[in-house]
Amino acid sequence: MDTYHRIQNAIEYIETNLFEDLKIHHVASQAFFSPFHFQRMFQAISGFTVQEYIRNRRLSEAAVLLKKDIPILQIALDCQYGSQESFTRSFSAFAGIPPSKYRKSQISLKLQPKMNFLDFKQRIRGEFQVNKPQIVNLSHIHIIGCEYKTNLNNNAHYEEIPGFYHDFGMNEYYMKIADKLAPGMAYGIACSFKDDGGFSFIIGEEAKESKAILHEPLIHFNIPEGKYAEFKVNGSADSVQNNRRYIYGTWLPQSNFERREGPDFEVTDVLGSSYPDKMKINIYIPVY
Repeated sequence: MDTYHRIQNAIEYIETNLFEDLKIHHVASQAFFSPFHFQRMFQAISGFTVQEYIRNRRLSEAAVLLKKDIPILQIALDCQYGSQESFTRSFSAFAGIPPSKYRKSQISLKLQPKMNFLDFKQRIRGEFQVNKPQIVNLSHIHIIGCEYKTNLNNNAHYEEIPGFYHDFGMNEYYMKIADKLAPGMAYGIACSFKDDGGFSFIIGEEAKESKAILHEPLIHFNIPEGKYAEFKVNGSADSVQNNRRYIYGTWLPQSNFERREGPDFEVTDVLGSSYPDKMKINIYIPVY
């Protein structure tokens, strides 16, 4: 069963339990993915988060129920809102009109239909392409760097990660790294994935392994050895983001590889790059 069918199984589970208290780890288990990886794949393919999809589906069904003789409070509770007030705020943001007024109106809303990920499989053929990756086997890499926190929700990571690099450079943390093995090559490592979409992003450089105590905010981190898909990107910062979306939204689902456990990371040629117009980056995804 391919990735699209697996995610569609999760969609069917969501639809069957739409008015229940859905937990992301239960949803992700229907696709046989970890919660974090499921959310990343879902977002890369569809363009929005799992939570957004569930919320919009519930509110779309609520719009249908509002045209029936059902108390608004009952609809609110059925849609997993703790009160009529919180439901009213959410529905108003979704529809542009409070539920009580919508009930009496003749407005036709654009509702969120049930998604079919098999349609995405056909639609994405021929769209944006990336260079074919090389499959490489890497020894473990010791990194010294700084840890930052971000998350997938509302694409916060796309907005925040450039700021992390700026903070790392502005504070000259790279100057405090001893025994560098690849000066001028900056590592960005996504790791410590959480079920709610949160994760850590470590920025640092490769260095000789040492048990020396580091001063905050510097930390030690080991990228594990193993097989990786290596994507070479040479272009604008936007093209780098597009490549990341393509990797998880198109290449990985259509490849013969599965993403294995562990961090993915990128290596930026700092001297050969000029943000945001000219970026020279290699992206590595752990696969088997």
